[in-house]
Amino acid sequence: MERITKVLMTKEGRRFFIRGDEDCHSQFGAVRKEDIAAAKDGTRLPTNTGKEMFLYSPFFRDLYSRIKRGAQIIPLKDIAAIVAETGIGKGSRVVDAGAGTGALACFLAHLAKEVVTYDIRDDFIAIVGENIAFLQLDNITVKNKDIYGGIDEEDVDTITLDVPEPWKALPHAAAALKAGGFLVSYSPSITQTADFTNAVLDNPRFAHIKTFEIIEREWEISGRKVRPVTAAIGHSGFITIARKLQ
Repeated sequence: MERITKVLMTKEGRRFFIRGDEDCHSQFGAVRKEDIAAAKDGTRLPTNTGKEMFLYSPFFRDLYSRIKRGAQIIPLKDIAAIVAETGIGKGSRVVDAGAGTGALACFLAHLAKEVVTYDIRDDFIAIVGENIAFLQLDNITVKNKDIYGGIDEEDVDTITLDVPEPWKALPHAAAALKAGGFLVSYSPSITQTADFTNAVLDNPRFAHIKTFEIIEREWEISGRKVRPVTAAIGHSGFITIARKLQ
């Protein structure tokens, strides 16, 4: 994927991504590549129809919104909850399993010291590699390995599981995690979630902290017109947080 070099944004928050040396064409008109190349971040660049746009260099969040997708990815509302509940930060070592296209692993790598992500599908692993390169992340290792068969890493702060049978990874997670380390399972089905949570409750090496879901409802605000947007983001997955005891 060609790297995004600049972003043009309208006052309403609509973004248009510039890849390399090119004009920007949109429903609001065009901005010439010469004007984009000569402008500094924060410059007002009107289109040929007079619509105001503002130029800036892409932030990680902008780039992340353009990653390649294959499998269904974990939405940002759930990633935020995982980060908040586990406190993943610049010193964290994280193992992620069920990489999919790498959305969770890449976002966590933006925050953490090191991320190792596991998957068994070659097509997904190839997409993860493309996304890592696109985001210019140098702290992710991708492994073609079934996490049900074991985890290579030791002294890990957090493990995230987005796999069909997460309870099968419990003994390996217990061996890999630090005492007090976090184990997170993300499942779309409540039956999967119940099976994992009950396995945690029955395992003397783990404490079950909580199981929850995040419902997001965006609001439209324009003057005195204030109302929820029609298409709310409802259920996407159940998150279970556990911690290693010993």
